[in-house]
Amino acid sequence: MLSRRTFLASLGVLPLTTFSFGKPKTKVLPLSDFVKHLEPVGRRLEIEGYYVWCASPIMAPDGKVHVFFSRWPEKYKMGGWIHKSEIAHAIADSPTAPFKVTGTILAPRGEGFWDATTCHNPHIQFIDNQYCLFYMGNSNGKTDTKRIGIATAPSLDGPWTRYDKPLLEAGTEGAWDDHCTTNPSFIKHPNGEYWLYYKSWNTKEYQEAQGAIRGNRKYGLAIAKNLMGPYTKYAGNPIVDFSKKGNNAQVEDAFTYWENGKFKMLTRDMGYFNHEVGLFMESKNGKKWSEPTVSFFPAEAYITEPPAPSHLKRYGRFERPQLLLQNGKPTHLFTAMQGGKYATSSCFVFRLS
Repeated sequence: MLSRRTFLASLGVLPLTTFSFGKPKTKVLPLSDFVKHLEPVGRRLEIEGYYVWCASPIMAPDGKVHVFFSRWPEKYKMGGWIHKSEIAHAIADSPTAPFKVTGTILAPRGEGFWDATTCHNPHIQFIDNQYCLFYMGNSNGKTDTKRIGIATAPSLDGPWTRYDKPLLEAGTEGAWDDHCTTNPSFIKHPNGEYWLYYKSWNTKEYQEAQGAIRGNRKYGLAIAKNLMGPYTKYAGNPIVDFSKKGNNAQVEDAFTYWENGKFKMLTRDMGYFNHEVGLFMESKNGKKWSEPTVSFFPAEAYITEPPAPSHLKRYGRFERPQLLLQNGKPTHLFTAMQGGKYATSSCFVFRLS
């Protein structure tokens, strides 16, 4: 078994250049500048009886921090996100303070709606003098009807207006994105356009694939002249595609933002380096992205927790990264993480120094 020091060295945390997983091998992962500024704060939104995921933060005009997050009843286990998730709202006096849950704001609407069976992946933004909550819904409790939609409100406290149609449909049969649209991230471009980043994969590949992780997740871009669309998919999609790297390397959970004249992206790693770290990429035009570097380490690099319960299979890693931006600068990283005092999942917060 690797020592903690050797494990961290393999990630580039310590100045060692070699380590071994059964045989001698040199492997030091490239680190982003971003990862060097992360300071762990700890778990937030540990809610008895619920799994918590997808915490998206925003600063209110009064200085309080609002978080929109996914949750579903504990009895449905980790897989409940696909057919029983709802989006709830919480408020804290600061990014690192305890959050008080105010209640559910978006719940599945039932038969006949595009978001009939789940509401998940919240991503909050203030755009054109209104609050915009991008999210994923589905209509059959499965992945093939996942679609990205939007709810809008004049205030972070609502009322929220929902729409009869999603913002972005899946591609035509045979396209790389014909299975779904999900994991939304959004940038209002400096040129005034509305840029929606989304994850998808191909249905045939998904159905024919072998192994625990089926299909190959990639990211695309859709652009509109107006917030409510129509959104036109970029002809060069997919813009992030790791499929040629081998070992079914994929990308998911992207958070995109604009800082210092560049587009930047955080994701969780899904086989590019491993399945435990986060990735960081940059782009001059928001379409062609740099090779990834590490954006955050596995949980054991920051904290010590009890051994994984047998029912949690993704224990010890951070997923669905979302940034709190203040005056255009990232100040805190909010992630999702299995475990916690109820052995379900919660939010985990980092401060950026």
